[in-house]
Amino acid sequence: MRRSLLTGVLAVAVLGPPAAGCAGPADRLEIVLRNSHFEPTAVSVPLGRQVTVRLRNEDPIDHEWIVGDAAIHQRHRTGTEQHHTGRPTEISVPALETRTTIVTFDTAGTLLFVCHLPGHEAYGMTGTLTVVG
Repeated sequence: MRRSLLTGVLAVAVLGPPAAGCAGPADRLEIVLRNSHFEPTAVSVPLGRQVTVRLRNEDPIDHEWIVGDAAIHQRHRTGTEQHHTGRPTEISVPALETRTTIVTFDTAGTLLFVCHLPGHEAYGMTGTLTVVG
């Protein structure tokens, strides 16, 4: 994914009750981080519209939500960045806390979201985000 594929504004505010992962593209999603897994593991969002994603960590350990293509995930697998701020598709979610991000995806297709903290991806903390045009 090139940097031009997405734009967004990071917000670290808790919003009202968003819609849970839906069958069709949603402008608001809630993804729960529980038992070192994402729920739901597959979401769809609309092309070119702002999407509010609420990430609720119910685990007593930290997690992260990194969205991107294979190159983004390879960089995070080998990177040393301990905490993510300032990028709407790279969010750190401390234990038992909630973070909200706002993202606009400019290209249709399927991306992965992964927690790259040690061992989490291997344990199955992955999902897919489909941008529907």
